[in-house]
Amino acid sequence: MALDRLRASLRDCPVVRFGDYEYFVHPITDGIPLGRPEVLDEVLTELARIGDWTRCDKIVTAESMGFPLAAGLSLRVHKPYVFIRKRQYGLPGEVSLKQLTGYSKTDMFINNIHKGDRVVVVDDVISTGGTLIAIVNALRALGVEIADALVVFEKTREKARMERELDLKIKTLLQVDIVKGRLVERS
Repeated sequence: MALDRLRASLRDCPVVRFGDYEYFVHPITDGIPLGRPEVLDEVLTELARIGDWTRCDKIVTAESMGFPLAAGLSLRVHKPYVFIRKRQYGLPGEVSLKQLTGYSKTDMFINNIHKGDRVVVVDDVISTGGTLIAIVNALRALGVEIADALVVFEKTREKARMERELDLKIKTLLQVDIVKGRLVERS
């Protein structure tokens, strides 16, 4: 797994604080600095390679930075995608969930996912696990099978605990840390 372009892109990531939470700003996670197609292509190629697409009916992601990941994977693996939104539409069958991250608390809304669906959940970064845990639990409560969970950046040392809690293997591309105000790959 090369990911040379993704690794090189870490050098230019600003780090900002939201209270006590250190947040890195990257094109894959925020669209800032400018997103480079060659980096996105590399990420999508690797996610497509490691995902379990044989048991997948739909690709699911949370608003908003998972959008380019889910749409790009949809084109590569020929599966439809669903965005879990922060806006309520009031459509029939819409389900609400609470998302709690390291820096915010949000209501999110699920549409177009039904009992018996088999989904691959895709996310840009796992840090506190709040988004992934909320989505997986809400989908399972609907009777949905989680076929796989794919994440670009792992910014946590709690992944094993989250996997046990969810009874789900979480596949990540790069483990990262913020060290002295800089984003670095964990060694």
